[in-house]
Amino acid sequence: MLDDLKNYESSVHSQSGEDGVLQRLFEVIGIHNRFFVEFGAGDGLFLSNTAHLRLDHGWKGLLMEGGERADGEVVRREFVSAENINPLFERYEVPPVFDLLSIDIDGNDYWVWQAIEGFVPRVVVVEYNIFFGLHQACTVPYEPDRTWDASMYHGASLAAFQKLGLEKGYTLVHAESWAPNAFFVLNSELPEGFQARPLHEVTPWNAFVTSPPVSGRTWVEV
Repeated sequence: MLDDLKNYESSVHSQSGEDGVLQRLFEVIGIHNRFFVEFGAGDGLFLSNTAHLRLDHGWKGLLMEGGERADGEVVRREFVSAENINPLFERYEVPPVFDLLSIDIDGNDYWVWQAIEGFVPRVVVVEYNIFFGLHQACTVPYEPDRTWDASMYHGASLAAFQKLGLEKGYTLVHAESWAPNAFFVLNSELPEGFQARPLHEVTPWNAFVTSPPVSGRTWVEV
């Protein structure tokens, strides 16, 4: 079952407990092809959700980063958008079905995941914006060239990602204890009898009631 993931949180390269959670997830649901895609990948090592799988467990995949930390070889220098995500997957020969997608671009995360078509990751990890009430399904409006300005105005709420996941056929199974990462599993891969929990039982980040002040900028409800 997947109701004990908090007990497996541990880090080798990831920000917090993501390495251990992912290892446990794939112990439960099995491995298809050991292929991952991670964008917002930085240098492919520091705070990476896929480095442990790649370096220690024989996985391979596509790492993309829009900033200067990409070396162009291990990590492809690509600025990801809703318009180019599917062509990028095609260019780098991402399999139609693959094991893991990790999204952390501090901006258009919701819109890019929504735009993915024709490619099916079995597990999706996304970083969400914690500064929302759990009832608020909100994201930044889409701008193709959006980058993070180091403010609270970034990404999407957990409720927004949960709603999008449901639309795309995924169930939220875990939210990491010490970092704002949420884990989704394709419904067809869930263990028999798995019961989804309400958001207040999944995430420790539930101290907020309203959206954060963002100097007159707006959120989109989804």
